[in-house]
Amino acid sequence: MTKAVTLIRSKSLSNVAEYAYAATAPADARLIFLAGACPLNADGTTAAVGDYAGQAAKAVENMRTALAEAGATIGDVISTRVLVASSRQADLVATWEVVRDAFGDHDVPSTLMGVTVLGYDDQLVEVEAIAAVRDQGRSAKPETEVTS
Repeated sequence: MTKAVTLIRSKSLSNVAEYAYAATAPADARLIFLAGACPLNADGTTAAVGDYAGQAAKAVENMRTALAEAGATIGDVISTRVLVASSRQADLVATWEVVRDAFGDHDVPSTLMGVTVLGYDDQLVEVEAIAAVRDQGRSAKPETEVTS
């Protein structure tokens, strides 16, 4: 498979953000909408209770599993939303550092949000994602980066 995601950076916007400001996928790409990846173990218990970074790592691990089962990888993600049950910026930063590092150079557009509560007992982190893939047999163009 060839990459379907094109990350877009703008020279007109701040370079402080650790992600591209936009991303596109061509019309022939198959979009994959992931439910929020939660820091749940296989038995349904919450992993890394009380640990924002630990829960972020488990959520990313679960997101990678869901992506794989949909025929994609983390490199096919086109955008993310990271939810953190905290009003403390330090907790958001600790979570974001784990998510950012998991994506490496594939720094997709992302929104980081502090929320009041998440759905499972002791849950502190959730990571939503959208991915785009070109399945075999579809036309292929290499990934390019657009700047303005």
